[in-house]
Amino acid sequence: MKPLFHLSAALALLGLATQCASTTETDRPTTTRASSIEATAPVAAAPPARADLAAATPAAASSAGTAAAGGNAVAPVEAATSAETATGTVDSTLPNTIAANALTTKAAAAERAAEKKLSTADYRQQLESAEASLKVNPKNPRALLQRAKAESHLKDYVHAMTDYSAAIRYERNNPDAYYNRGVNYLMLKKYKAASTDFSNALKYRADDKEAFFARGVSKMQMQQFKPAVGDFTRALALDSAYADALEYRGISYANFDRLKEARRDLEKAAQYNPEAIKSLHRYVGSSEGQGPIAPPRPTRILAPAGTAPTATAAGRSGYRKPAPRPPAVVRPSAAEPAATTPPAATPAPAAASTPK
Repeated sequence: MKPLFHLSAALALLGLATQCASTTETDRPTTTRASSIEATAPVAAAPPARADLAAATPAAASSAGTAAAGGNAVAPVEAATSAETATGTVDSTLPNTIAANALTTKAAAAERAAEKKLSTADYRQQLESAEASLKVNPKNPRALLQRAKAESHLKDYVHAMTDYSAAIRYERNNPDAYYNRGVNYLMLKKYKAASTDFSNALKYRADDKEAFFARGVSKMQMQQFKPAVGDFTRALALDSAYADALEYRGISYANFDRLKEARRDLEKAAQYNPEAIKSLHRYVGSSEGQGPIAPPRPTRILAPAGTAPTATAAGRSGYRKPAPRPPAVVRPSAAEPAATTPPAATPAPAAASTPK
């Protein structure tokens, strides 16, 4: 089955520095409102049976407590273990301590929100400022990261990738560099590399809900819908009112026919963000539960010679065995006229007997 969503919409939801849209996202519910809604409508949990969906909430909760206290350090062993359990793609050679100038989770979220409001002229100014700093010190990781984000926002993704990689080479324990390079990979449609970068970012900042959400989007693009559910669930463990994570988890559920869970998530997402009602109608269906309003059309498959394709459900393929042809009729040639057979005589009707 093809993914039933668009990457551009997902990037707009991420609220990232590299997004190209100039509009701003609807503000999320406040913590007070989130707590009141959580008390009345608990968030659905992901299926607990799969090992790759084992939640990393213990490490996340520990890191969240550290961030709430204003600390910058994340428990490195717990964070790495949770990320490795989820994907197995964390670079084991990375340092175990976070970079000294790395932002806290709260500060990183605030910076992303502020960068969303910057104009193209603002990013051009940041680009010039970074280039001036790099003339003095070409190995300055902060200037490299600043230039990379400006280039990415200006859609120069190739040069941005070079600068992101250089920033990581000179500072290998900065989650901001991994997170933003992961977004750049998404723009280049390199989803596996993006997922790996988000995992490396989570090693140092395991309470970053947006990194979990972004990694879930990467997995959706690779049609790994069940693992994506796990990442959206982790994001929701950190913020139960995270409407985007609820919506995309619902879409992921719909992609492997968990329609009950999909409806539950999409209905709750619509409570926080009325725009999510569109996804509810598209992926789950009407309120009567009669299925999607506009179900995906059957996939058309070109059949090999001698076979006739059948219409199958989306994502499946199949062929109908050709029907046997009737025996060929031998027609006489023009030189040999066809023998004619006199029509059989029609029996005369019996004479009606007359009474004597």
